[in-house]
Amino acid sequence: MVARFASTWWTPISPNPKPESTRLRVGRLTKAHGLKGAIKIELYTDDPDRRFVPGAVFHLQVPESSPWYGKTLELLELKWFNTHPVAFFKDIADRTAAESLAKGILLVDHDPAEASTEEDAWYDHQLIGLSVLRDGVKVGTVTQLDHLPAQDLLHVATETGDVMVPFVKAIVPTVDIAAGTITVTPPVGLFETVPDEDASGHEAEDALPSALGPESEPEGTAPTPS
Repeated sequence: MVARFASTWWTPISPNPKPESTRLRVGRLTKAHGLKGAIKIELYTDDPDRRFVPGAVFHLQVPESSPWYGKTLELLELKWFNTHPVAFFKDIADRTAAESLAKGILLVDHDPAEASTEEDAWYDHQLIGLSVLRDGVKVGTVTQLDHLPAQDLLHVATETGDVMVPFVKAIVPTVDIAAGTITVTPPVGLFETVPDEDASGHEAEDALPSALGPESEPEGTAPTPS
C-alpha cells in the first residue's frame, strides 16, 4: 500500500545492498494456523493479489538471533479463512516451523523511481525528507510516517520540536514530489502555542490603562445602554 490522504500501510526499510532499490514492508507473520505449516498474515498492502502470488519471494525482517535471519521465503499459496489471509510457504511443512516465523516482517524489493499508479498516493520514502510549507514559508521537514487505522500521521521536525500532522486533504492539500515540498493548512495551535485561557474559558485580557476610571469605557467603544 502507498501513503495517501487516508489509511495506508506501506513502510520503507533501509536500502538493501543495491543502492538503486528499497525494501518495503508488505506484511507481518502473526501466528501459525493449523498443523501443516500455514501462518496467518497481517497485510500492509492494498494489492495482495499482486504481491502475494505463487512463487513470490519475500525477504525477512527478524532479529539476528532468529534462525531465519538473512533468509527468504517463497510463497506457495495465499488463502482466506474467515476474512483472514493465511499463507503457505515452501519448505514450511509443520506448525513448529510456522511458529518460528511468528512476528517476522515480509519485505519486497522496490524501485524508488517507481511512482504509485493511484491518485493522491505516495510511497513513504517519497514523503520523508520533504520540506513542509505554511503560507509559502518552510516550517519543518517530514521525518517519519505513522500508519494508524483512522488516518496517517506525518512527523514534522520543526525548530521547536516534532509536530504530528494528520495526513488528510483538509490539512495537507498539496504534495509536490518534484519540488520536494508539502503544503499544509493546519488548524490554529498545531504549529504554535495558543494563549492560555482563564478559569472562565476566555482568553486573559490585558489590564486597561490606569487612566480609565472604574466607570470609563475604552476609547472607541459604544457606551452600554442604560
